[in-house]
Amino acid sequence: MTATDSLPRTAGVYDVERVRADFPILAEKVRGKRLAFLDSAASAQKPRAVIESIAHTYTREYANVHRGVHYLSERATVAYVAVRGKVQRLINAAREDEIIFTGGTTDGINLVAQAYGRTALKSGDEVLITEMEHHSNIVPWQMLRDEKGIVLRVAPIHDDGSLDMDAFQALLTEKTRLVAVTQVSNALGTVTPIRDICRLAHAVGAKVLVDGAQGIPHIATDVQDMGADFYVFSGHKLYGPTGTGVLYGRAELLDAMPPWRGGGDMIRSVTFEHTEYAPLPHKFEAGTPNIAGVIGMGAGIDWFTALDRDGLDAHEADILAYGTARLAEVPGLRLVGTAPEKVAVMSFVLDYAHPHDIGTILDQEGVAVRTGHHCAQPVMQHYDIAATVRPSIGAYSTREDIEQLVAGLGKVREMFG
Repeated sequence: MTATDSLPRTAGVYDVERVRADFPILAEKVRGKRLAFLDSAASAQKPRAVIESIAHTYTREYANVHRGVHYLSERATVAYVAVRGKVQRLINAAREDEIIFTGGTTDGINLVAQAYGRTALKSGDEVLITEMEHHSNIVPWQMLRDEKGIVLRVAPIHDDGSLDMDAFQALLTEKTRLVAVTQVSNALGTVTPIRDICRLAHAVGAKVLVDGAQGIPHIATDVQDMGADFYVFSGHKLYGPTGTGVLYGRAELLDAMPPWRGGGDMIRSVTFEHTEYAPLPHKFEAGTPNIAGVIGMGAGIDWFTALDRDGLDAHEADILAYGTARLAEVPGLRLVGTAPEKVAVMSFVLDYAHPHDIGTILDQEGVAVRTGHHCAQPVMQHYDIAATVRPSIGAYSTREDIEQLVAGLGKVREMFG
């Protein structure tokens, strides 16, 4: 009996083959091999509903949104505006106008750093992040530090990849004005204790920004329950198109923030002497938006929320447990990130091969994984490594994908081991 024989199989409430049938790309062959797509943490594949939604917008209902009085503009506006309500319901925001459309998670974090950070933070104020952050939740705060003289503090992680909560609490002081933290580490899969973080931060008067890029596809998210002041995510991680995303912010914070970008659609009136800005959410959405992309993101949300949530969670937990156990059986393999609370990601290194070489050989076997530092170089530095191989799962992942990965690693061992 192997370590995987005792793992429970997902109950019949979640039909992964039916889910896979929604994704045309999964029928593709890669170098003559079945495609085992294990790179969803970088970007999820798109269901047919999203692809058809974008095509329908451009072929049947495309025009610029807002202000147009003709039929196509009205149809496009109705479809575009409806997505805000879909996002509100997805994350349980209190108000629809707390939903700001962005270009993605990075765009949303930069919006907060520039519009909130520039006005609400002053020299000497502290921003607290963690060692497991994506570069997009590090660099904007460094830029603000260099511009305004804020102090950037970093809470460390344990060697299993979990957040050191004792150190985190010790770094929280009356000088802490903002905590910016990931919901799920993109490099490790670690789930952070967001509710506790928000509670502790609020106790010292700090606001909390949550990077939900890796969290929202795998964890049911309620921004009011978790206590987030800001929450950001990308559409393309949630089975929608690239170039789309969301910033949620509590209305009283967004109201007090100045616009970040100026231009059309974010104004109420303009003269050479004065500009009056539009109310929420439009004052943060300057210029012609990504109309078809946002509508496609809405289609992705519709597709995602139609899944049986309990079945999805159980299925992904099964694939993660199965994959972790199978990888642990591979000679010379070391898993990187073994926190008790984690989702979706199984990063590893091999004693005898570089991650890029591993990824190249796996590609020859039809297996798609991400290799590199995953825009999380401080995480790599913590483990004294330059890169990892990062298989990651989605709603369509199967045990067959895992077996194809393990078989591919056998080819790596034949060549390098």
